[in-house]
Amino acid sequence: MNDRIFIEGGHKLKGNVQIQGSKNAALPMMAASLLHRGVSVLKGCPRIADVFCMEEILQNLGAVTWWEDHDLYLDCTKADKTEVPFSFTGRMRSSVILLGALLGRNKKGSLGYPGGCVIGKRPIDMHLLVLESLGARIQEVAGQLSAECERMKGTEFSFPKRSVGATQQGILGAVLAKGETVLENCACEPEISWLCHYLRTMGAQITGDGTGRICVSGVEGLRGGSSWVPPDRIVAGTYICAAAITRSQIVLENPPEGELKAFLEVYRKMGGQYKGNSGKLLVNGKNVQSPVKLLETGVYPGFPTDLQSPVMAVLSTIEGESCIREMVFEDRYKAADQLRKMGARIRVQGNEAVICGVKTLHGAAVQAQELRGGASLILAALGAKGVTVLEGYSFVQRGYEHICQDLNALGAAVKRIQE
Repeated sequence: MNDRIFIEGGHKLKGNVQIQGSKNAALPMMAASLLHRGVSVLKGCPRIADVFCMEEILQNLGAVTWWEDHDLYLDCTKADKTEVPFSFTGRMRSSVILLGALLGRNKKGSLGYPGGCVIGKRPIDMHLLVLESLGARIQEVAGQLSAECERMKGTEFSFPKRSVGATQQGILGAVLAKGETVLENCACEPEISWLCHYLRTMGAQITGDGTGRICVSGVEGLRGGSSWVPPDRIVAGTYICAAAITRSQIVLENPPEGELKAFLEVYRKMGGQYKGNSGKLLVNGKNVQSPVKLLETGVYPGFPTDLQSPVMAVLSTIEGESCIREMVFEDRYKAADQLRKMGARIRVQGNEAVICGVKTLHGAAVQAQELRGGASLILAALGAKGVTVLEGYSFVQRGYEHICQDLNALGAAVKRIQE
């Protein structure tokens, strides 16, 4: 399959776009489904590469899965295998989340050391620490993590720093544990609350999600889960950036407006306007022209690191000097080199990027190296003069279900040449 798309810049966008289900919410909810020996359903699940990879892992463990439009059914009655091979975990780092669920269900689990990302070190030590605190015995032999535990026991554990994945791991490990678990210094991202909501539909007893202190009372067993996957805040932010970089006006259907506060604040500083109206967000990027003195990424409710490179693309087209300080990952400026091929003036020093905006970017041949950086190159191409050829479109498909179709429906000119 051809991994290239062609984008002709200079087209104004207008119209309505529906926001897909959230990748970062769906994956841990899929892992949680293992904790019930029966059928669970995720409604409005995004049909994206990472979800298909997690679905394949669950099938490999013995689950039976099927789709009805965007509803994903997971029958985990016979998901009794305990090993996730490196052929899966090497593709997708978030597969590490399965360890807590495998321990809760099958009392043991092993997986290849997780990979799937090039945006810097993403150590999994806190995942292992919280599971060990719950009673798991973990060994690492030749790149394979193996864990076992007769039954997890309630614990008190404080995360050394806030981590979304490690917080979710602790919750998944604790729901079937014996007794009470108190997790301190938890991450507060919305995806954690969505996981807890889903687990509560399964009969789990969890309080405190959305705060730094989460309490879990272990139960003997869970029932089938059923929940909607919430709209994806990162996809919503990306489409707002598309309106900003093309200086256009669009309408987002079902956006998670409350989860976008920090992003919308930066968008407003750039000159963007927006208005919520009965489940829709009217976005006007026609007056986007102000540089941003300092944008600092941070854990929720701070500015999301996943929207840093899409905003960098927009700032590249705003005359004047802007500065981004990346506080979450240490190597998240991969897109800067590629944006420079399009005429962007970006200087990276350590964890800071200084952007001297130019009047117009120009089309070029560019290469996506990771998911959000790939999305930022598509945005830059929309706002550029001429045609951009993007290699590595498969990275973008890990998180965006139909970005090409969505943008074309809004008036962009994006072509995918299938071989």
